[in-house]
Amino acid sequence: MLRTLRIENFRCFQAFELQQLGQLNLLVGTNNSGKTSILEAVQLLNSQSNLESLREVMIGRGEYILNDESPGGSELDIRHLFYGHEINLSSNFSILSDNYNNKEGITVSVEHTNPVSLFENLREFVLVIRWLGQENENVKLPLSSKEGLPLDYVRRVRRDFKNSAAKTQFVTSSSLTTEKMIELFDRVVLTPEEYLVTEALQIIEPSLERIASVGSETYRSTTSRSGFVVRLSNGDQRIPIGSMGDGIWRMLGLTLAIVNARNGVLLVDEIDTGLHFSAMSNMWRLIWKTAKRLNVQVFATTHNSDCWTSLAAIASTESPSEEGITIQRIEKGKPNSIVFTERQVVIAAERGIEVR
Repeated sequence: MLRTLRIENFRCFQAFELQQLGQLNLLVGTNNSGKTSILEAVQLLNSQSNLESLREVMIGRGEYILNDESPGGSELDIRHLFYGHEINLSSNFSILSDNYNNKEGITVSVEHTNPVSLFENLREFVLVIRWLGQENENVKLPLSSKEGLPLDYVRRVRRDFKNSAAKTQFVTSSSLTTEKMIELFDRVVLTPEEYLVTEALQIIEPSLERIASVGSETYRSTTSRSGFVVRLSNGDQRIPIGSMGDGIWRMLGLTLAIVNARNGVLLVDEIDTGLHFSAMSNMWRLIWKTAKRLNVQVFATTHNSDCWTSLAAIASTESPSEEGITIQRIEKGKPNSIVFTERQVVIAAERGIEVR
């Protein structure tokens, strides 16, 4: 479990640190303060054996360029990963953390393909990725003439560690794709975690008795809310999950993500999306209970006052501890987050103190 997170020259952060991290951490702050970038930093730190997560994040942000000379015709515009949105031979960023057992970290730098011929062709750059403690496992990815990273190179990077990277699940503000949800659901069918999925959906619809995947290729490739059917206690009809509203879909994504992140990390952007305030306390209760049982560290963001006050209600029922629940307020331009521990979160909610 991460206890601290230090970020340098990544995205909007020249230098930033999160401290006193707990098992469940809610990030709050104004728009464009860097909350989502922190989730991406944790994802990059923990997804060491697979850079597909980097590709997905950048494409989701529209950070790619077209280049007919590249395989597939598209490249990641890596400039936007670096502070200031530009790169040169001195560009680098790092993401470092402390946990209970050791230090973890990743550094990414732009270097010349052949330092001896530095002045012969200044455009021959490579992106060099180094993992702390794995100095002999560096990855070098050549950049194109447009200083982009061809998508094919990202897909080829697969690294085997003696100690494999933690399982990381990232739920965006628009939830998971249908294909991803079906994949995660198939992993928990006929396991104890399947009951957790049903329990989570009953937060939104108490009459829901069962959910099943209709995992055909047609549903896997669609972008709509489909691929699942549910049965209610007052009838035998199979009801498409898309008929049940946004809240059901959001809860399904959250629950499938956390039960598939055992001994790893759950990252959720705008966790309250699609949820009525009356459902938030039960949502937090399920997330907290599952995180403790499956040893999952949770990082989530919100702008919603109901969201953090609902979390305070959960914190009030727990014994305050250094390893429990924190709210981390991110303020643009500040080098550290403002930390609210369990006890402070409860006091702030009771006294009507705004922590966002």
